[in-house]
Amino acid sequence: MKTPFALYPLLLLHFLLGAGALYGGWILMTDPGVFGADPAWLEGTPFGSYFIPGLLLFLLMGVFPLLVGWGLLRRPAGTRAGVFNIYPERHWAWTYSLFTGLIVIIWITVQLTMLPGSWLQPFYISIGLLILVLTLSPAVMKYYLVRHEGTA
Repeated sequence: MKTPFALYPLLLLHFLLGAGALYGGWILMTDPGVFGADPAWLEGTPFGSYFIPGLLLFLLMGVFPLLVGWGLLRRPAGTRAGVFNIYPERHWAWTYSLFTGLIVIIWITVQLTMLPGSWLQPFYISIGLLILVLTLSPAVMKYYLVRHEGTA
């Protein structure tokens, strides 16, 4: 089956999101002052420092989207990665791409309730929405259908 055009920007968004969050998460864990992160912004949040938010950013919006992008690109068969695949008729990477879009939107929404606003927040909400739209495009959905044993 021919690779759908929508897959290319979807892969790019996963890569950009992942690379940016790896960098941002690492900085928040090691030296949040580089970003001008004020410790006073954490008052009223469950965090005493930027380490845990940085770690969550690094893992959830850094490592996870990169792994999903790899799965979308390679479509590995027979992997245990599909343990949380709630759409078994589709490849796990497709389902996890939906999860990535939702994680971004939820992350930014929570961030908006706890921290001062920034131009980055609407930018990343847009990335989350674009990931959802591209993942749910008919061509991409069809591309990631899984053939099960015993089906034609």
